[in-house]
Amino acid sequence: MSLLSDLINLNLSETTEKVIAEYIWIGGSGMDLRSKARTLSGPVSDPSKLPKWNYDGSSTGQAPGEDSEVIIYPQSIFKDPFRRGNHILVMCDAYTPAGEPIPTNKRHAAAKIFSHPDVVAEEPWYGLEQEYTLLQKDINWPLGWPVGGFPGPQGPYYCGVGADKAFGRDIVDSHYKACLYAGINVSGINGEVMPGQWEFQVGPSVGISAGDELWVARYILERITEIAGVVLSFDPKPIQGDWNGAGAHTNYRVTLRIGGLLLTWTLMWLLP
Repeated sequence: MSLLSDLINLNLSETTEKVIAEYIWIGGSGMDLRSKARTLSGPVSDPSKLPKWNYDGSSTGQAPGEDSEVIIYPQSIFKDPFRRGNHILVMCDAYTPAGEPIPTNKRHAAAKIFSHPDVVAEEPWYGLEQEYTLLQKDINWPLGWPVGGFPGPQGPYYCGVGADKAFGRDIVDSHYKACLYAGINVSGINGEVMPGQWEFQVGPSVGISAGDELWVARYILERITEIAGVVLSFDPKPIQGDWNGAGAHTNYRVTLRIGGLLLTWTLMWLLP
């Protein structure tokens, strides 16, 4: 295992200029994340300079078997906290070979709106809050809960501290730092009301970059829980009964100047 760890942590910059790019996209459910890696000849910082790629959409629920090719277009680049060095994570959206956005590609329509000059001039700020639950592998029961049983009533767990109140903090802190390393503007984390449940916040972020940052933050969290052998759930109600649910919502900051007054509102709505 020590040899495996050494190989995983190899610093490729000592022997080659080649870079690994992990292409990420959203699968057919609208919530599942997919990714695969390719080798580039050198560092790239502009997504428009990256090659488009393809995948088998029949295996992700996004295309029929007889016409399964889907093309992914690179849209934003983040530093890769797993491979580090010059390696990158690439957030993509998906199109048919003819260049039409596939039905699950919601980013395409959003990009048209956010790139409109009137919208750009407004400089829309977003703050995103993502709740999630960590589950014990194989039994899909929240982390820290007795197998087949229940913890004490909710109350001490929200923003709680201690071995009997906070479960999975090592995963949460790893995710926090990995996102900041990647260039995602994570503004905070906290334990949530139900034990084994946590939240992270992204923002303030401007325009469509808020969505890209949230999805890559979700991807990084999936990868970290994969390493830790823990299951990540975004289920809005992972445990039935009088237990706190989990969700995501966005805060949109609106500022208007009326005469000599500067008025600010924060609007909130739910995300998938």
